[in-house]
Amino acid sequence: MKHSFSKTLKWSTSIAVITLVLAAIFTVVSSFLLNGVSWAIGMGIVFLIVLTGVFFDIVGVASTAAKEVPFHAMASERVPGARHAIIITRNADRVANFCNDVIGDISGIVSGTASAAVVVELTLSMGNQSGTNLEYLISIIFTSVVAALTVGGKALGKSYAINHSTFIIFQVGRLLYFLEEKLRIKLLSPAKKEKKRR
Repeated sequence: MKHSFSKTLKWSTSIAVITLVLAAIFTVVSSFLLNGVSWAIGMGIVFLIVLTGVFFDIVGVASTAAKEVPFHAMASERVPGARHAIIITRNADRVANFCNDVIGDISGIVSGTASAAVVVELTLSMGNQSGTNLEYLISIIFTSVVAALTVGGKALGKSYAINHSTFIIFQVGRLLYFLEEKLRIKLLSPAKKEKKRR
């Protein structure tokens, strides 16, 4: 039990540090992209951030819903990506934590900050000063639309992820295989102890 708590604490600390770094990177990149662009392009960037959150949410849900068995059959035939898909399913809790909580929450926070910048730019482009009633109205409408797209997108994504978990995780496995074999970028390591096959 003590070992389990120590392992959990180590993972929690690591994910907190990763979140700190990624949040800073997301914020810097989004601020750089939004600097000096029109409100239309800014709106596109906001929607791209929302889609990023939805995409990772789908991967996180799929990782918890997928079964190992189909991937073992693929791995026995040396299908590229199958071994990585097995690693993902065996570490579903961590994958889901990273995709849903870390990337998902960061995307939500950054999209909110970016939305505020877009609202100000849109207000100024219409010949109004910041802090007017028009800005307040635009802020309500735009924030509501972003929230609706985020929640609606994740709701649809969860349903798709549950029903197509094997396909999704296999595609992610293939991507990780490509990164590892072609670009020498290794993002996953095999678990020390294999879980019992489902």
